[in-house]
Amino acid sequence: MKNLISAIQFITRLPVGRPGTFEPVGMIPFFPIVGLLIGALLAAFDHAASQLWSRNMTAILDGVFLIWITGAFHIDGLGDTADGLYGNRPRDKALRIMKDSRIGAMALVTVISALAVKWGAIADLDRHRALFLLIIPAYARGSMLFGFRFLSYGRPDGGTGHALFRKPLTFGDFWGLSIPIGLSALAGFQGLAVTVVFIAVVVAVLQFYRRRMGCITGDMLGAMTEIMEAALFAAAAAGGAL
Repeated sequence: MKNLISAIQFITRLPVGRPGTFEPVGMIPFFPIVGLLIGALLAAFDHAASQLWSRNMTAILDGVFLIWITGAFHIDGLGDTADGLYGNRPRDKALRIMKDSRIGAMALVTVISALAVKWGAIADLDRHRALFLLIIPAYARGSMLFGFRFLSYGRPDGGTGHALFRKPLTFGDFWGLSIPIGLSALAGFQGLAVTVVFIAVVVAVLQFYRRRMGCITGDMLGAMTEIMEAALFAAAAAGGAL
């Protein structure tokens, strides 16, 4: 329970457990489970909001809910990563830019684009809507495990994610992803499309990070989460339209 509580406290703003619980290595396998918790709350919120507003307005509020429940944790990483990795800057300069709290033009454009894709895709979700609202946040948080497993940490002298890389993950630590994968089967072809896109985006992002930086940081993990969430909502919406 300490590992689960630590994961909830780390990537959400939910008031769970005693403040300050932090199990940096043990909590990582629970990220997909926390994603399921976020998804369950999102699906409940979506159902309640849809009783009062149109589909488009509900989708916007769903996006705002995702930002609120995570304290914009991943959004901040997406913006910092966009500022740092845009252009052909050397690795050290890119790392310094990502650590800068100021926001640049690329961060602003990237965050707006990601949110727009997410909101538009949620608005288009029809078939299996509640199921995808449940499992896509789990897939997105689960994608971070691949970053921990296959890339080294880019700030060995310190940083938000430094403690999380002290012990390499094993394939047994990926058990949490079996739940969203299993649940996606309930959606047939639409669920299969989401799973395939999940695999493709994980490979593409890790390859880009490897070529561009040769490492990963906490900001880049957050960016991976946001990119995955937007891509999977878009895939689910497209699968439902076929």
